Amino acid sequence: MNAPYADGATLGVLGLLAAMEQGDLTSAALVDAVIARTEAAATLNCYVEFDAEGLRRQAREADARRARGQRRPLLGIPIALKDNIQALGLACGDGTRALHGRRCRSDAELVRRLRGAGALISGKLGMHELAIGITNNNAVTGAVRNPWDPTRIPGGSSGGAGAAVAARLIPAAIGTDTGGSVRVPAALCGVSGFRPTVGRVSGAGLAPIATTRDTAGPLARSVADLALLDGVLSGDTSALVVPRLAELRLGIPQSHFWDGLDRDVAGLAEQALSTLRSAGAQLVPIPLPGVAAASDEVGFVIVMHEFVRDMQAYLAQQGDCIELAELLAQVQSRDVKAIVEPLARGEFVSESDYRKALATRARLQSMYAGAFAESAVDALVFPTTPAVAARIGEDDFFSLGGRMLPTFPTLIRNTDPGSNAGLPGLSLPIGLACGLPAGLALDGPAGSDRRLLAIGAAIEAVLPPMPAPPGPEGIPEA
Repeated sequence: MNAPYADGATLGVLGLLAAMEQGDLTSAALVDAVIARTEAAATLNCYVEFDAEGLRRQAREADARRARGQRRPLLGIPIALKDNIQALGLACGDGTRALHGRRCRSDAELVRRLRGAGALISGKLGMHELAIGITNNNAVTGAVRNPWDPTRIPGGSSGGAGAAVAARLIPAAIGTDTGGSVRVPAALCGVSGFRPTVGRVSGAGLAPIATTRDTAGPLARSVADLALLDGVLSGDTSALVVPRLAELRLGIPQSHFWDGLDRDVAGLAEQALSTLRSAGAQLVPIPLPGVAAASDEVGFVIVMHEFVRDMQAYLAQQGDCIELAELLAQVQSRDVKAIVEPLARGEFVSESDYRKALATRARLQSMYAGAFAESAVDALVFPTTPAVAARIGEDDFFSLGGRMLPTFPTLIRNTDPGSNAGLPGLSLPIGLACGLPAGLALDGPAGSDRRLLAIGAAIEAVLPPMPAPPGPEGIPEA
């Protein structure tokens, strides 16, 4: 077996596939390393369900298929799933008590595609309860810990995915992103994360927040791995045409996205821009007036209206006779309970307010489309989050630049506007600020997913390589 993976080094999906193709690695040996490393890092609490024996069985089947000459895009590669994605034989608990441990009767469409591509499903990853939050400090399944500092959050709501990929427990994972839930944990854990254009990846079989905003997306350790996974999830396998940086015009928003940053995060992001400029990229100031204000008018109203509608429909499809009221009554995480309590009391967002929010969303989309067209930029570039990971327990407020700021809205401040507009977004690691990771985000025009990934690959090539966090032997007891 290739020792670097077992030791927690840098082989990603494509590297592992190459090693298996060359006969240097079997899926069974890879899975043994994955299981050993996951068990050694149990105090990180990345998984809510880890299927070691099922993983070994799948690996043996994958090796037999390869021996027979079969080839698939992900044959023999273990992939982990956020706990709001259905997978036959595993639970889909959505991080909440009412659904915790309830077995799935079918695969989500994206899981069917992963299995068809030869992927092995390792288990279900911890998440913020109901995916409504950013810390992953879940009162039902426990806090997921950041492998760079186990006293810190991994981000959320796909925090288990970010932590597991960063800690080298799994080469890639699938999360979901409504307002930043793939990109924020990618940034705070030091990996890469991709949010596709809304509608690009099927949402069938995913426990929803709001279908206007929800999308599944991959987390991995390279853009090339993200692109491979995106091709499987979306069916778009068009080749990435990676541009020269000298061909790129990158938009730098002049308000909101670069304001009020942690000093060290700002330094890393500005250093990344300097690197891009030196490599030939043209950096173009973009005003984006009104985008942040319009986004604020859209997000919460749409989520609170669609959550009631979409979760009721999802629960009905499961056939378990759980009503929305019962689900809401059993919410345990204090921050999530505060958000859903009005819904539990029957205080719903009115249809007229919802329609107003949808109209504002259409205006927001027009703002973005106009900014891309008028400035002729290929992507917008900004720090993924304004700060590094908060401490576990700082669910309501954390300190940024000497000020106490609300944790949830602050950490999704930069990712939320593009999410509300349904745009594709990418987060790349740019190094460590006081020992904790930070990320650089790229938003592209709607539908530009493969182009955005290609741009990300070009940028990734000139950024400093991201080191690995401490191995399991360096992870303290909880």
